[in-house]
Amino acid sequence: MSSSEIVVVPHTHWDREWYEPFQRFRLRLVALLDEVLDRMEADPGYHFTLDGQMACVDDYLEVRPENQGRIEALVLQGRLAIGPWQILLDEFLCSGETIVRNLEIGMDRADKLGGHMPVGYLPDMFGHTAQMPQILRLAGLEHACVYRGVPSSVVTSAFSWVAPDGTPIRTQYLPEGGYGNGAHLFEVPGELDRRAAEFVERMARWGSGPFLAMYGADHSAPVAGLPAMVAALGARMDTLSGFVGGTADGLPVVAGELRSHARANILPGVISVRAHVKQAMGRAERMVERYAEPLAALWGADWPGRFLDMAWWRLVDASGHDSVTGCGVDETAQQVAARIAEAEHLGQAVRDMVTARLAAAVPAGAVLVVNPTPAVRQSVVFFEVAGLDPLPVPSQTLEYAPTLLLDEEMEPSVALSFIHGTELYGQHITGWSVEDGVLAFTVARDSDVAFNVAELRGHLEGVTRVRIEAEPRRTVAALVELPPLGHVALAPAPSSSGQAPAAPVRRDDTTLTNGLLTVELADDGTLTLTGQDGVAITGAGRIVDGGDVGDTYNHAPPVHDFLVDRPAEVEVEPVCSGPVVAAFDVRRIYHWPRFGGHRTGDPDPRSWADAPPEQGPEGTEETVVTTRVELRAGEPFVRLTVTFDNRSVDHRVRLHVPLPERATGSLAEGQFAVVERPLTSEGGCGETPLPTFPASGWVAAGGAAVLLEHVTEYEVTDDNELALTLLRSAGYLSRNRNGLRPEPAGPQLATPAAQSRGVRQVSLALMPYGPQVARAAEVFRHDLLAVPGSGPRELDLPEPGTGLEVSGAVMTSLRRREGWLELRMLAHEAGEAVVSGALTAARRADLRGRPGEDLPVAEGTLRLPVRAWEIVTVQLLR
Repeated sequence: MSSSEIVVVPHTHWDREWYEPFQRFRLRLVALLDEVLDRMEADPGYHFTLDGQMACVDDYLEVRPENQGRIEALVLQGRLAIGPWQILLDEFLCSGETIVRNLEIGMDRADKLGGHMPVGYLPDMFGHTAQMPQILRLAGLEHACVYRGVPSSVVTSAFSWVAPDGTPIRTQYLPEGGYGNGAHLFEVPGELDRRAAEFVERMARWGSGPFLAMYGADHSAPVAGLPAMVAALGARMDTLSGFVGGTADGLPVVAGELRSHARANILPGVISVRAHVKQAMGRAERMVERYAEPLAALWGADWPGRFLDMAWWRLVDASGHDSVTGCGVDETAQQVAARIAEAEHLGQAVRDMVTARLAAAVPAGAVLVVNPTPAVRQSVVFFEVAGLDPLPVPSQTLEYAPTLLLDEEMEPSVALSFIHGTELYGQHITGWSVEDGVLAFTVARDSDVAFNVAELRGHLEGVTRVRIEAEPRRTVAALVELPPLGHVALAPAPSSSGQAPAAPVRRDDTTLTNGLLTVELADDGTLTLTGQDGVAITGAGRIVDGGDVGDTYNHAPPVHDFLVDRPAEVEVEPVCSGPVVAAFDVRRIYHWPRFGGHRTGDPDPRSWADAPPEQGPEGTEETVVTTRVELRAGEPFVRLTVTFDNRSVDHRVRLHVPLPERATGSLAEGQFAVVERPLTSEGGCGETPLPTFPASGWVAAGGAAVLLEHVTEYEVTDDNELALTLLRSAGYLSRNRNGLRPEPAGPQLATPAAQSRGVRQVSLALMPYGPQVARAAEVFRHDLLAVPGSGPRELDLPEPGTGLEVSGAVMTSLRRREGWLELRMLAHEAGEAVVSGALTAARRADLRGRPGEDLPVAEGTLRLPVRAWEIVTVQLLR
């Protein structure tokens, strides 16, 4: 075989932030790209692939804006490949919509600089989601390129990767070293021929030529004189898009997600480390994609596009495969958390702007309730309301606010200094009086009463005491029926019936029931759930703490692990008893080892892994785990909120659910898919294939289901329990010797913040598995919104507002684009997706929003045939 069959693709793999924070890496990026641009302009034979992500270009141009024209020229010449991604993401630790926006931003940015690389380059992700082939194809990309996660069944350098809906994409595999498989070809100029021959021999095992030599490594530029060495070798230099071609026809087929350990490490412990960052990501994504954008699209005035763009940029930036993963240094994790928080704040600002606009039509004293889901919904919502009059819907008072805010001996001048306009003690003055030396104020949250402090000053003689009383207020739980993506207004009134729910919730000592589910508390603090069909889940909610001597990439238990799975004490405190919501708190006291790995401070656990665990009070931390167990009217699931103060290090805390049936696998909702997984994971490269997997919205096995607020690691254990990781503490970015991974995954740097000390809280829900689980997860993850009315009190309650109703598919996003509503849906099964809402026109669109064929609309409704697991984007006019 000839070295002329080698195609050299010079590139760099650029981790935007990792073992150094972003700005420190950027300094090196600027120097690298300065060098690359100079070399490419000096030698017209030079080609370069810029890692498939536009973040490298944007980060560079922010420092060197004068070099934009140089980059554009090289892109237009076909010598510099940029995009199509904005950032190389972790596919499992963000939502499917974040993946779409990542491509959208990256391709749009690249096209402004001459065009994007037409390859879905995925060189270093820790596995790949099942729907990636469909996502890439819907964005107009015909090729993918992957490294990690490829199963042992792949024995060629190209295969047909097929999504759950049947969409195939030609996929280039990077065997024999991944994105650095050609990195050693040119290290010694005098050995070019020998190294080329060895390279060709290795690559020939994967098929016939030409052979792709990815010449690059992390954060490095190719050596000087590379084009001459390539020419001397008789090889060809090109970009990745210049090498990749052909179709998927006739290639070996691989279906679904790629999470095998057979060919490379997939580092699954990143799913569970720094769990609070994953929680924050889930909250921010929901805020932007399911509250801010849809509400602004349907009920806003001017489209707040710039604010939403900024939120998406921050979410996409945070989704990097060394960012949201938590496998960087603590400074990197802090930057990522700040970005995520900003995205959530931007989403909150847009949401609140829209709901404030709607609330202006609702009289003060009333409440606006908003439904963020595209179906008629009856759910429980919590809000404060003034007075004691009943509501016109089933409701329950949870708490009364104090009415006496102040009653003290006080100089009146001091009291006047508390007044700012009409505001006093955070409320507004509704009246005042002076009698028997007492200056008395009445205040309320809202007031249209005129108040003039100057008038008051003439009545203060003899005042020695000040009293402030607030109008009665109470926090209520109300069962409200709402139109799809719509809103209703509620107001208490003496004429209201104060009705009870048709199926009320009841608490009897330590039992909760609502007609759909019965929850019983055992003496050890675990729960038995019994559904309408009589199937029982017994022992649910058991907390298990064990050691972890791994790192941010891989969990590794100590050789002699000391598991704590039984509490020393259990206490129960009732919270509320129905009829709308019932709950109790279970307080369990555990004695967790202070050091889960039994010793700390030594980065090499081999020196002490065989030592017995420390015993006694000096070796443990008394840890109180409080679980709020809550059942609401109409919900077939029980909500759990688990709270504890983590004072231990190097350990893992999991919540266990014994399964009522023998599990043969698991189902997990993820990015535009529900994935069926076996009980084991394929190994082969050296990394121990732990059967821990990610789930986003819900996970089910053996007749039980758990509803989730954020991406969570789970495992179906050998003893037939579903174990969900609540916390995993790790003290090192990577250990040079990890018992379950033979080689380092990065530098051995301390990450004390990854121990996740402090108060941790996780919310989830449990239910028997059934066809209603997807709908239940939608309700669990998307609470109703309640906003106080802010209009004049004499206003009548506005009529309910109806948005869009979607059936036969699940809404994943809704926004405005150039005057149209753009709706994205996922069909779980083949059939018909129906979109209703006074529609006048509809058309298809691709994932980049480019319009396609017109679609028929009849009587304000769109009916569209869909394939199972098809991602559908339509643009609508109302």
